[in-house]
Order: sequence, then C-alpha cells, then structure tokens
Amino acid sequence: MLKNLSERREAWKTIFIFLALVVALTSPFHYAIVKLYPSRIYVGAIMWCPAIAAFITMKIKGRKISSLNWNWGNWKYIRLSYFVPALYGIITYALIWIFGFGNLANEETIIDWGMELGLFGIGTLNPTSITIIAIILVGTVEVVRASATTLGEEIGWRGFFIYELRKVLSYTGVSIFSGIIWAVWHWPLLVYYSNNMLLEFITFFTVIISMSFIMTYYTFKSKSLWPAVIFHAVSNVYIQKIMPPLTMKIEGTEEWLGENGIMFAIVTFVFGIYFWRKAIKEKM
Repeated sequence: MLKNLSERREAWKTIFIFLALVVALTSPFHYAIVKLYPSRIYVGAIMWCPAIAAFITMKIKGRKISSLNWNWGNWKYIRLSYFVPALYGIITYALIWIFGFGNLANEETIIDWGMELGLFGIGTLNPTSITIIAIILVGTVEVVRASATTLGEEIGWRGFFIYELRKVLSYTGVSIFSGIIWAVWHWPLLVYYSNNMLLEFITFFTVIISMSFIMTYYTFKSKSLWPAVIFHAVSNVYIQKIMPPLTMKIEGTEEWLGENGIMFAIVTFVFGIYFWRKAIKEKM
C-alpha cells in the first residue's frame, strides 16, 4: 500500500478511469440484454468489457499490456483454483439434498441430462455411467469454454483492478471494495433475471464478495491472473451446469437453489471467512 499522498491520488485516478470505462463499455450490452433479447452474444461481450477497459486505461497511463501478470504461476494455485469452487459447489448441493430443499436426480432426470449432452449412441449407458461421463466432460470441456469469457473479466478485475486497489487499500479493503464493484456491475442482469429482488440482492452480493476474498487471495499469492480465470470458470460451471441437473426441485424451496440461492450464499460466506482469516494470519 502506497504511503505517498500524490501516488495514492494517482492510483485513485487510475481506478476511476478504469471504472468509468467499464461502465461506458458495458452499458450498451446491458441495455441490449434488458431491452432487446438476452442473447449469449451480449453476455460474452459484457464479460470482455473489463479487459478492454483495463487495456485502454493502461494505454492512457502509458503502461504496457505485457506488464500484467500473464505468467502461469505455481501449479499449486491452479489446482486449488479448480478444487475450491468445485468443492463449495458440491457442498452446497449436498446440503440442499440433506436438508430436503431438493432431491437427488432420479434415473429419468439423469437420462434426460445424458440426451441433452448427446451421450446416447456411444454404447449402452446406465444412469451412473451417464453421471460420471457428464461430470467429466462438463467439468473439463465446459470449463475450458467458460474460461474464454471469464478471462475477459479476470484480466480486468483481478489482473488489473485489484492491483490498483492494493496501492491504496489493505487485502480486506481490496476484497470488499472489488467485490462490491463486481456485484454492482452485474446488477442489471440480476434485475432482469430476478424472481425475488430483495432476497437475490442479498444472496448475490454475499456470494460475489465472498468469492472476491478467495480470488484476491489466490491472485496475490500466485502473482498470476490465471488462478482467478480458472476459479471463476469452475465456479460458474459447477453451480450452473453440473449440480442443478443432478437435483430435482421441490416446490416452495426454489430460493435455496442455484447461484442466487440461500444455500450457496451461506457456503461461499463460510469459505470467504476462512480465506479472510487465512490472509490476515499470513499478513497478506
């Protein structure tokens, strides 16, 4: 964290330029999703806006894009950035099944999932085989695909933004501030897709800020943006693509399920607290 007042002011100016560019670049696509059609093309474009904003900001400030932490970093952090979000996704739905907010998918549901993924026609598959193959495929191929869009976000948020914040804030401040900004940036999409505005506002902000503590930790520890890219992609895939098809909904408990569900907010909050305490202990 910078001590010199003029350098701190310069860092805040850089932060303001970056955020202003993010808003300017993102707004047309948010409008298109809300007012025109929620196309995946617009979502992909939105996710690359933070990267473009970072590149423009660096150009304005006379910095080289190559100065970002493009190095792969220690494989330990890459592995953990896959394992941790997969773990909290599995824990979330295991608790949902245990407490009866949803049921483990039956044979018919699993077969439907297998058909959706195109797994039939490659031999005789039973529900167990379908589940194993589906998790392996979605947990690898889909993570690679998702990384192409999460890369855009993470170049901006974790590759550039949190390092500027680190010049003026502590680890805790960086995690909270960047988490709030990241959550607010999603706000138009949350409004468009929300069924229960107040509840989903609370759960979504809890999830995003909690994830921010974890991703900030791994980014600073690894000195690389790639753990955040992997972490973000895996989190999206497990909580959106893998665990929901394995779960049968129960009427009246919908608010506990999904990425805006109460259970996911509780689990990620616990993980966030753990990583916050871990970072403080390590004097990050």
